Amino acid sequence: MVQVSADLIKRHVKASSLVAKAFNVVESDREVQELLKMANIMAVTRLLYNDHGPTHSRIVAGSALEIFDILADRGLEPTTLRDGSAKSREEAKLIVFLAAYLHDIGNAVHRHNHELHGYVLAKPILERILPDILGDHPRIYSVRQEVLHAIYAHQNDVRALTMEAGVVKIADGTDMAQGRARIPYRLGKMDIHAVSALSVRRVEIERGDERPVRITVEMEDMAGLFQVEEVFMPKILTSGLENYVELRIEVPSHGVSRTVHP
Repeated sequence: MVQVSADLIKRHVKASSLVAKAFNVVESDREVQELLKMANIMAVTRLLYNDHGPTHSRIVAGSALEIFDILADRGLEPTTLRDGSAKSREEAKLIVFLAAYLHDIGNAVHRHNHELHGYVLAKPILERILPDILGDHPRIYSVRQEVLHAIYAHQNDVRALTMEAGVVKIADGTDMAQGRARIPYRLGKMDIHAVSALSVRRVEIERGDERPVRITVEMEDMAGLFQVEEVFMPKILTSGLENYVELRIEVPSHGVSRTVHP
């Protein structure tokens, strides 16, 4: 069992030389980092939304790779490997990492249609950085397209067509613990989104009993159910992986402990 946090990505960087190379590239890339800063200016400062900047990118990347590893270890074949757009499990993980890290850069244009804006912004970035990560190989174009698909498909009403896109989409929803609402709360926003996010104490990922992946959401009170039902569940149900995930809801103050199968 691991807790969803900004530190989770460090474990996956240590475990994969390819992910480590990509992590170092995007963390030091001026354009990527400035886009993520602008994403927070647009989403947090101007709209009083939750964090969509560098910290969110690292959290989602670590969570996505954790879910990916559990699914792959339990026999689910990565779609990009099956279809030949990736040539190894490491390349499939690279797709997951890049999509997770870059998925919200479209907020630097506007929150509305940010998935589409993100697709447009990410294309030239990927064309610039992928040769540094994979070398000058024709496969950089198929990898690019898989990353772009996952960025676009993290939109709630778009069906993810690959396992890789699905884990990115689910991972995006796992960033819902108390720190997720810290910025809007400091700025004075107090609505159901802020209250429910502040109610979520922690989110954990582990192997499930009846399904490959179990995601546990521990809440201080029942207000956190809004985050699960209105924000997280729609992502799971359009991930293409809904039959591989079980959701555990824990509310110790109310004696609630329940497993939900989406």
